[in-house]
Amino acid sequence: MTDTAPFALLKRNPDVLTCIANLSNDEVFTPPEFAQRMLDTLAEGWASANDGANIWADRSITFLDPCTKSGVFLREIAKRLIDGLADEIPDLQTRVDHILTNQVFGIGITQLTALLARRSLYCSKWANGEHSIATGFDDEDGNVWFERTKHDWEGDKCRFCGATSHNLDRGDASETYAYPFIHTDDPATLCAKIAGAHMQFDVIIGNPPYQLSDASESASASPIYQKFIEQSMMLEPRYLSMVVPSRWFGGGKGLDEFRAKMLKDQRLQTIVDYILDKDAFPKVNVNGGLNYFLWGRDHVGDCTIVTVEPGGLVGDPATRPLDEFDVLVRRNGAVPILRKVLAKGGPTFDRRVSSRKPFGLPTNFFGADSKSATRTVKLYSSGRTTWVKPSEVRVNWELIDRWKVLIGRATDGNEKYPLPIWDQRGPFVAGPGEACTETCLVAAVASSKLEAERIAAYMRTKFFRFLVSLRKMTQDNKADVFAFVPDLAMDRIWTDAQLYNEYGLTADEQAYIDSLIRSMEAAG
Repeated sequence: MTDTAPFALLKRNPDVLTCIANLSNDEVFTPPEFAQRMLDTLAEGWASANDGANIWADRSITFLDPCTKSGVFLREIAKRLIDGLADEIPDLQTRVDHILTNQVFGIGITQLTALLARRSLYCSKWANGEHSIATGFDDEDGNVWFERTKHDWEGDKCRFCGATSHNLDRGDASETYAYPFIHTDDPATLCAKIAGAHMQFDVIIGNPPYQLSDASESASASPIYQKFIEQSMMLEPRYLSMVVPSRWFGGGKGLDEFRAKMLKDQRLQTIVDYILDKDAFPKVNVNGGLNYFLWGRDHVGDCTIVTVEPGGLVGDPATRPLDEFDVLVRRNGAVPILRKVLAKGGPTFDRRVSSRKPFGLPTNFFGADSKSATRTVKLYSSGRTTWVKPSEVRVNWELIDRWKVLIGRATDGNEKYPLPIWDQRGPFVAGPGEACTETCLVAAVASSKLEAERIAAYMRTKFFRFLVSLRKMTQDNKADVFAFVPDLAMDRIWTDAQLYNEYGLTADEQAYIDSLIRSMEAAG
């Protein structure tokens, strides 16, 4: 066999994996260029820990993608091993067979993706097919395995993934989305089944499904990628690398425990964080951006964080402890500023902010279009103002007759730079006799109109909005995103110049805030 045979197919243009359509925003195909970046980071980490050794020149190292879709990771790994092992295994066919039968393994997330991954890796949807570049397989699956798996229902919920039975308890003809790798208490036994014997994988790498598509409204779906990470760690590979949404840094439904564990895990070696989703995956919408990480079983210490700013601009790396704060502050340049603010101590603004439904009224609740003898409460609703009876307000009746500062519950999603953080209206003062639906939060309650106006002015400063941005991963506002903001005495109208001076920010630090946060006009 000559070096111009089978794997030369991979050099044809265009590469089909650069233009293949995604299954959904939850099950995203990884662009080859992005997979290559992850493999570069893996190789650098391996070399650093192994006296400069080339991971691609070691015939004993095993790789697993537990959530393969297009097969891009398996293909790119195989290509690198074919080059790296050329001296040790000179015959190309012998080298290809060794790599594909002994080193590279995958678990499809569906029957379709298993077929696609085999096509990417073996150049045939059947590992033992006549067009397969591998000659060492007796079965059709090869080392890309898939087996239809069922959810394990406990009541209405799957105990493994949390899916609801009324959405995903389907017949044999429909996809169950019961991903095999996370629907087991014993991933090691599952992997032994795939490999034909117990195998300690050296590297686990992949792009897991991001959330469970078990409902018509994606906003109600729960994240699932953390379960792939946790299962992978149970296998104790030497290295683990996955690309996932960055929402886990500071938010995400049901991710509090996962985030706490990750921030305390000193085996996290590198995080490369893409502020904008499009700079990572151009055809996918993932609010809050994406990141990939390198976890090293034998690494103990701080984590090197690299931030990729909008437009693909790669910032300077910084090595720092992940658990310095209760969330991961993604921008390295923000950390010195935040340290100065927190060093002053004192209460924080989150204690002022209301719950999601400050008056118990949902977004789609509206009153009458005009005030009447009985409808005396002015209600700020979605897109318009209406009037309701005091009795229609469900909770916090005592706040109706107080001065308040309101802010939209869902505002800018941190993707338009410089960041506005608030919508165009921003914080506004609501007087006695006024309330709101879930469309707004009560950001603060004031003792007078003057105090309310000063609070609103403080919330418009770049300083305030910058500190909010460090915790605000998506468009949603909630009390938690205000937890870095000092709750200052409202004995004056605070300006950015006064705030910068109060916290001793340098000219460079002030310029850094100015570069991220746009100016906001005062309320008219």
